[in-house]
Amino acid sequence: MQAEKLKILLVEDDANLGTLLREYLEAKGYSTSLAVNGKQGFDLFSKEKFNICILDVMMPVKDGYTLAKEIRAVDANVPVVFLTAKSMKEDTIEGFNAGADDYITKPFSMEELLARIKAILRRTEIKVNANDSQAEFKIGSYKFDYQHQTLDIKGSQQKLTTKEADLLKLLCLHANDILDRNFALKAIWNDDNYFNGRSMDVYIAKLRKYLKDDPSVEIINVHGKGFKLLMGK
Repeated sequence: MQAEKLKILLVEDDANLGTLLREYLEAKGYSTSLAVNGKQGFDLFSKEKFNICILDVMMPVKDGYTLAKEIRAVDANVPVVFLTAKSMKEDTIEGFNAGADDYITKPFSMEELLARIKAILRRTEIKVNANDSQAEFKIGSYKFDYQHQTLDIKGSQQKLTTKEADLLKLLCLHANDILDRNFALKAIWNDDNYFNGRSMDVYIAKLRKYLKDDPSVEIINVHGKGFKLLMGK
């Protein structure tokens, strides 16, 4: 991926911060569209194709959580980063439940934001270009297509987010064996800190829900170590 080809949707109701961020990202080679509220942000998203969305949480008309869910309903794959002044653990978990790939608490440095964007886009690029590695898995009665981020069973299809697909692939590659928690955090989130750990727990819960229609498939916690994807013979 070349930076000049990448498009960012930035939704920030603080006019000064929004303008500053847009100018910084443009200077770094990213085509950046700025919206000042959730409704305007969704209108822009509906008209253009973006590589990543950066959303403020507290906004007029429509908040960032609502906007993220609407974006996810249209495109389950586009990465979403939240910007927020909130730092409560519950707010962080709500953000990840809304489909966030990352969560940055204000105040933050421009360099930190840029590093997070690059890390997310790098993971996206690796996923897209990973044609030489296994991309299809059989999970009990399910068929998991990593490249297209879909989980199929008996004609029913569940679309996965990028992080859900990445985590499920790691579980499949370690099927019936332990997936080390810290290894998974560093591989997918690039950091094994507390908030990322809580985020991964949210995604594990989602994957369990997606896999519930086959009782022979189970994701179990291995205390103090990580997770194990169990599949019946």
